[in-house]
Amino acid sequence: MAQQLEYTVGGLLDHIAARYPDNDALVYPERGLRYSYREFNELCRQVAKGLLKLGIKKGDNIAIWAYNVPEWVVLMFAGAKIGAVLVTVNTAYKTAELEYILNQSDSTTLFMVKSWKDTDYVATLNEVVPELATSEPGKLDNAKVPFLKTVVFIGDETPAGMLNFARVAEMGKEVTDAELAAVEATVDKHDTIQMQYTSGTTGFPKGVMLTSHNLVNNGFFIGECMKFTDKDRLCIPVPFFHCFGSVLAVLASVSHGTAMVPVEIFDPLKVLQTIEKERCTAVHGVPTMFIAELEHPEFSKFDLSTLRTGIMAGSVCPIEVMKRAVKDMHLTEITSVYGQTESSPGITQTRTEDSIELRVSTVGRALPGAEVKIVDIENGATLPPGKQGELCARGYMVMKGYYKMPEETAKVIDSDGWLHTGDLAVMDENGYCKITGRIKQMIIRGGENIYPKEIEEFLYTHPKVSDVQIYGVPDRKYGEQVMAAIILKKGVEMTEDEVKEFCKGKIANYKIPKYVKFVDGYPMTASGKIQKFKLRDMAIKELHLEE
Repeated sequence: MAQQLEYTVGGLLDHIAARYPDNDALVYPERGLRYSYREFNELCRQVAKGLLKLGIKKGDNIAIWAYNVPEWVVLMFAGAKIGAVLVTVNTAYKTAELEYILNQSDSTTLFMVKSWKDTDYVATLNEVVPELATSEPGKLDNAKVPFLKTVVFIGDETPAGMLNFARVAEMGKEVTDAELAAVEATVDKHDTIQMQYTSGTTGFPKGVMLTSHNLVNNGFFIGECMKFTDKDRLCIPVPFFHCFGSVLAVLASVSHGTAMVPVEIFDPLKVLQTIEKERCTAVHGVPTMFIAELEHPEFSKFDLSTLRTGIMAGSVCPIEVMKRAVKDMHLTEITSVYGQTESSPGITQTRTEDSIELRVSTVGRALPGAEVKIVDIENGATLPPGKQGELCARGYMVMKGYYKMPEETAKVIDSDGWLHTGDLAVMDENGYCKITGRIKQMIIRGGENIYPKEIEEFLYTHPKVSDVQIYGVPDRKYGEQVMAAIILKKGVEMTEDEVKEFCKGKIANYKIPKYVKFVDGYPMTASGKIQKFKLRDMAIKELHLEE
């Protein structure tokens, strides 16, 4: 069994800051900001004291609604030091979703930026709690969101009714080291320390309760699989509010004394500039991010020769994209990770020494300390290698449960502690897994089970196709038909007939898309997951398939 780390999230940073005090910890080239691990830990301690001064106690839920600003990472460790639970709010949320999360999570404090893309966060929050503008900072009283008392603004001007983040750090000077140490001593590695809301690709988002033990070890083993050391430098364009950012990036880095170099809001040009300028050795991203970087008109101008590894994950990795990342971005040791928020999030990962074939055709094998099995969907029996069933996982990384949702928790974690992922997979005799689809995403056409991934992988091989999503739409005769939404490469044209012709004779007729739509983008969750149910809903309307 792999040796697990025994630190809390706050304790991990203390340990690494003592071990690599002068290493770069957090670098924002555009802001001219560069903290060593010693400086970063000191700042986190200062803010932790400020949180205590604000009246935040161990076990209190504190929410953050922001893109990848430096304060996000500071708060992640500062809150952890005093045992406060960080509730991560999706950057794409609007009023109804914000109100739902603030209420469901019982958050007492909200940390927020001014805006993100086209959403004015201040206006959005004021719509949810109109009393905010006239209330004294820290004394909010609102019947709709009764738990929320304090709003802390990250940025220069401070809107009415809010405190400023800089002021909270300043308040920390009124708290002694001894007071902080006394609180830190009460924080246990098995306490919930983060609550991440599942992206809600189905139904209402659920608050996934994750402990220090879950997160520290998942981050550590994921870093180990990339062979991270204190010499590595990771470019982070994936959002912090999602496990990809906070665990696969931040904790994988911090557990190894690796430098974190975030990109605040994803922009392919900024990613390329950051990698070159900071001599990054690793970069993370969902496939759509890698596609945007590889297809950027100025791609060839950048020196990316320092790159070695990273993670392509978040949705299924197209083989062609992975091959180009290896060849054109020097990512010879890039890995892919499979998991979900409920497993902190990593369950399986490819290894740096795996062949390109394994890295493009599988999501790797179980992470150290994790158990994986494939079970029969009908009867739950464990299946032998090569048989398709539901992937189940067990180990240190399985969540405590869904916040205030015991029935929902019992649906996914069985009495033996196995997490049922809802994903279909096949495992080979060496333990390498292929994800073949979601149990709910499978298309059933005239009794034939169709797995969208198989058709997607095939269509990726067409030279004009940049990205493709396959999903089922209702059909009176067959039950369901296959539909493709295709993003073309820049400057090319293609017809529906061309797509069908390309498939003929190469894949079974029943798998050839009956409907083809050319699109400029896909509806996504802010963490980069494509929402196929929305594509399906749009198609039903456009094709008049309501009946």
